[in-house]
Amino acid sequence: MMKKLFLFILSLIMSIFFIGCGGEKEEAEQVNTKKLTVYCPHPLEFIDPLVKEFEVKNGVSVEVIAAGTGELMKRIESEKDNPLADVLWGGTITTVEPIKDSFQSYTSKNEEYFYDSYKNVEGNMTRFTAVPSVIMVNKNLIGDIKIEGYKDLLNPALKGKIAFSDPAKSSSSFEHLVNMLYAMGNGNPDNGWDYVKQLMENLNYTLLSGSSAVYKGVADGEYTVGLTFEEGAVKYVNSDAPVEVVYMEEGVIVKPDGTYIIKNCKNLENAKLFVDFLTSKEAQTMITNQLNRRSIRKDVEPGKGLKRLEDINVIEDDIEVVKSQKAVWLDKFKDIYTK
Repeated sequence: MMKKLFLFILSLIMSIFFIGCGGEKEEAEQVNTKKLTVYCPHPLEFIDPLVKEFEVKNGVSVEVIAAGTGELMKRIESEKDNPLADVLWGGTITTVEPIKDSFQSYTSKNEEYFYDSYKNVEGNMTRFTAVPSVIMVNKNLIGDIKIEGYKDLLNPALKGKIAFSDPAKSSSSFEHLVNMLYAMGNGNPDNGWDYVKQLMENLNYTLLSGSSAVYKGVADGEYTVGLTFEEGAVKYVNSDAPVEVVYMEEGVIVKPDGTYIIKNCKNLENAKLFVDFLTSKEAQTMITNQLNRRSIRKDVEPGKGLKRLEDINVIEDDIEVVKSQKAVWLDKFKDIYTK
């Protein structure tokens, strides 16, 4: 009788012990889910302040894997059966559209505050900022050479002194390619290829490794001018570097980039939190006031060094044409580049 009682008490103690362990294990697993993995082509100095603010506000630990937009898109496609990231943060809508089926449907709770042209009409492509293509000029090196637009980049005095990265690897460079085709083709991109051929000749058929190499190269004096995006150039203007930003007189296309939740990601709820944070008034104000970007929200004013859109010759591309012709245009550019 005493032996049975002892075994019963021992069994009861063991049950309580394992239930407690199970509770601790479940709690630990919940703690471990406070994570987020982000693929991002933005510069680290742009990424870090926003990520730190998000981590503090939400108690989520964020791992950022930085690389070019093209490389990150390839990773997402190759990992579709087992996603290793939760969010792609960056890349223009046009650039990432070919892999849009890789993204989870989600509409940010902040969508009502966006300009109509920046609404998430696809259902899975949330706009983040508005990104004009620009020319960046080193004032110490330019001398008396006039730079007002694309045509001025064909000046023989600039041969070998122009920074541009591969449009197949950099979304900002692809947007510049689209911009120059439409601007120099007077609205017809098929008529812009003669300009591209002349530009590549003046570039000595040399392309840089990525977007950051362009604006850093101009700011550091390795190149006299560069084809880049507004934020990459304006941050140097606002830090008193000897550079200036030129909005092409032939026309400037302003494209939104986005933040995209990867389908079947491991941390979906945290990914939603991240999208909502990036599009919040707080984060968007930080973007314009501190990080030299244009907000997609109607209630956030342009920041220091950002020219008003009303003062820029803004032109439009045909999104459907760009989508259907992207691969063709990249192949054509490659043929010119590797001639």
